[in-house]
Amino acid sequence: MSADGNWTITIKSPMGAQEVKASIVTSGATFTGKTISQMGSQDVEGKVDGDKLTWSTAITSPMPMTLEFEATVSGDTMSGNVKLGAFGNAPLTGVRA
Repeated sequence: MSADGNWTITIKSPMGAQEVKASIVTSGATFTGKTISQMGSQDVEGKVDGDKLTWSTAITSPMPMTLEFEATVSGDTMSGNVKLGAFGNAPLTGVRA
């Protein structure tokens, strides 16, 4: 299943739901893209394994940490998990925009 396209991703973090707009372009076993959230925009790159995407993003607010994403794409939806450093995990869901 191709993950190419624009996505609206919702992360259910301990600070409440956080919305991220993402654009994804796959190329074999990798992908590149851009995310836009209330914390700004970032270029991202990650890995593709079948219908699974994995990537990480460094943030500075509310405190510096690396977020590790894992999502499974199924048609026009995705679901997965974000590791929030020492703060545990948060579920994510996404829909193709």
